[in-house]
Amino acid sequence: MNLKVKQKIPLKIKRMGINGEGIGFYQKTLVFVPGALKGEDIYCQITSIKRNFVEAKLLKVNKKSKFRVVPACTIYNECGGCQIMHLHYDKQLEFKTDLLHQALKKFAPAGYENYEIRPTIGMQEPKYYRAKLQFQTRKFKNQVKAGLYAQNSHYLVELKDCLVQDKETQVIANRLAELLTYHQIPITDERKTLGVRTIMVRRARKTGQVQIIIVTNRQLNLTQLVKDLVKDFPEVVTVAVNTNTAKTSEIYGEKTEIIWGQESIQEGVLDYEFSLSPRAFYQLNPEQTEILYSEAVKALDVSKEDHLIDAYCGVGTIGFAFASKVKSLRGMDIIQEAIEDAKRNAKKMRFDNTHYEAGTAEEIIPRWYKEGYRADALIVD
Repeated sequence: MNLKVKQKIPLKIKRMGINGEGIGFYQKTLVFVPGALKGEDIYCQITSIKRNFVEAKLLKVNKKSKFRVVPACTIYNECGGCQIMHLHYDKQLEFKTDLLHQALKKFAPAGYENYEIRPTIGMQEPKYYRAKLQFQTRKFKNQVKAGLYAQNSHYLVELKDCLVQDKETQVIANRLAELLTYHQIPITDERKTLGVRTIMVRRARKTGQVQIIIVTNRQLNLTQLVKDLVKDFPEVVTVAVNTNTAKTSEIYGEKTEIIWGQESIQEGVLDYEFSLSPRAFYQLNPEQTEILYSEAVKALDVSKEDHLIDAYCGVGTIGFAFASKVKSLRGMDIIQEAIEDAKRNAKKMRFDNTHYEAGTAEEIIPRWYKEGYRADALIVD
């Protein structure tokens, strides 16, 4: 490999990688270029050299893809939240389908050549759909700002009107940042200050209920802040604090405590409702979740005598779509709170043929097999 950092090279983009970056070959060396699209001829500059590939930044597009578009987001190039907004939406869907083909070719499971890979199902209006917001916090000139880190950096890009975020969660996050400033709540930084690290806001699409997590690495008095927040937003029914003192990129720590309101919010999908505790996983795009689950029900032809495993089940949602159709349903998840939600949800819906455990699929499924449990089908979400 004769390439050097800062060297400028021409490149033809052959395909796109799993993170949306353009991929080409220069003198048989693999080159990854964020922002470049398949079919483009570009000019780029080497930024880092790895053992089997190099990374480069896009300098100029000499021949544009006809599917390149101007991103609707005004801070798209600064923010690290979205990777392929500069690609026409129909082609974004094709790209996601192609990722499956690439993954199957790489890992080559038996018979993968005969798999039927169907087209990705898109949205009518792919904006303002994310029901859960997780923003980092920083203080600039005594003002608290919330947003996302620019890609591969710790520079915070403030987000006040994210085009993919549910509008209500964005409004609440904006107000929460104002209240953190007003009440002079300590905000963590990378040097010495301990305080709030991250805020999470999630809204249930079916009920409109909202829950909030404030992630901090020290004990804080948030009483007045919470009073002001719930006064402004009566739809907020849960406020929790998660303590994370680890100096890692992990967002959450082990301990989550509800400091105001109820334990969970109520959400719904298909024809049933369920509870979501603050740490429990649920799909970020509720509108597409309806379609996802409907497709799974159609695709998996189960019978009353079948036994089913829901791997990494979260609060049990996708498994519940099958619970009345099978003899037994078992699920596992690594988050204990999610498993407790799954148990409560199953009991509420009177599914007495269900069983849930906290742990990894790699540990639990082999144990169930040794204990004599034989599943006819497996759901992996």
